[in-house]
Amino acid sequence: MKRITVYLVRHGQTFFNRYNRMQGWSDSPLTPKGIADAELAGKELSKINFAQAYSSDRSRAMDTARIILGKSFYLDTPYTITLHFREEFYGYFEGEDSHKAWYMTGASHDAQTFKEIITKYSLDASKDFMKAADPFHDAENAVEYWARLGKGFKQLRAECTDGDKVLMVSHGTTIRSIVGKFGQGQFDVSVSPMNGSITKIVLTDEGVDVLTYNETTL
Repeated sequence: MKRITVYLVRHGQTFFNRYNRMQGWSDSPLTPKGIADAELAGKELSKINFAQAYSSDRSRAMDTARIILGKSFYLDTPYTITLHFREEFYGYFEGEDSHKAWYMTGASHDAQTFKEIITKYSLDASKDFMKAADPFHDAENAVEYWARLGKGFKQLRAECTDGDKVLMVSHGTTIRSIVGKFGQGQFDVSVSPMNGSITKIVLTDEGVDVLTYNETTL
């Protein structure tokens, strides 16, 4: 059975992160701290011979991936940009103050914060609630979100071989959604992965196994 070890790295801090703004398909540049986050991750991962490297197609992920690969001892790692591992799309709430957006999303469900929503309900419920609260209904619900991520996992299975180690630079909610769905309750996904943190999963023909979550060292 094919086994692919994927090192999921959250991009470095951005200005929207710094200002606590909703940042899904919208984008903002890495801050100086965000560049440092990427450099630290690159230093930690520098001795791993990645068979493939990927990032989402948002600039914050691409910039982080390029910094990480620039630190690598191995200079010929193939690099692919994929839209399938973008962050969740927040629709109308893109760029909104995060506290306000999650209050508007969860208040009618007796949950005033994102942490309350996912603790009382689930990460998938937070997606469904946001789509319902979006006046345009453009935000991704759970079915739409996982259909997209499913294409991403299919891409990795098709393009990687047994035993490969793969870098994937992605996003906070995407990483914790993967861990929440496949981590069998072993990890506290009420805590967001830090910018530049490393989460390890194993992708097989049958599913996904989560090894670690939100680590700064290997």
